[in-house]
Amino acid sequence: MNAAAASPPAGSPIRVLLADDEGLVRSGFKVLLDLEDDITVVGEAANGAEAVDRARATRPDVVLMDIRMPKVDGIRATAQIAGTRGLEQVRVLILTTYDTDEYVFDALQAGASGFLLKDAGPAELLQAIRVVAAGEALLAPRITRRLIGQFAARRTTARTAEDRLAVLTQREREVVALVGQGLSNHEIGAELFLSPATARTHVSRAMAKLGARDRAQLVVIAYRTGLVDPAM
Repeated sequence: MNAAAASPPAGSPIRVLLADDEGLVRSGFKVLLDLEDDITVVGEAANGAEAVDRARATRPDVVLMDIRMPKVDGIRATAQIAGTRGLEQVRVLILTTYDTDEYVFDALQAGASGFLLKDAGPAELLQAIRVVAAGEALLAPRITRRLIGQFAARRTTARTAEDRLAVLTQREREVVALVGQGLSNHEIGAELFLSPATARTHVSRAMAKLGARDRAQLVVIAYRTGLVDPAM
């Protein structure tokens, strides 16, 4: 999917759905988000099942999703949202107190676009919502360090990786590798001497060819196929 196409229309506020089983946490988030002119809360959910239902009803731009919730946890809810027709443009930002490797990996595999710890400050949370709404992938720095080691352990064989990447041009491989390193379109353009628009086009084509839902999925592919060296 083209990241630009998934962004909220220019001038429209970012529509956010809050999914957390703690009412006080949801209330705190709502107070914070309602202070922002470019963000609006369109719904709340106390468990994963409600989150999926609310996402279908409100079509938010971003779901702020806790992992540990009753009935359906945040990872399964993320997978259901990602797999629901009509919700392709909904981005899920996982917000949790847990930063173990399995949660990061499972959340990204389920279709999450970002992963942020609950101890992040208000400014960091607001920026995360804006980044994810714009179609970018987001991982907290210390989570990224853990993630690199995990992908190194789970990397596919060279033959499998080559088969997976065979659909890409050399330039697209370079671009996916840079996405895996966390670079934005502007940074990719500067690195490869391309305009940001051209870099965005290469990213979009690579996503389409590899069947990646968004940039976070490109990060997964970049590490699992060895395009990014974990030692970098």
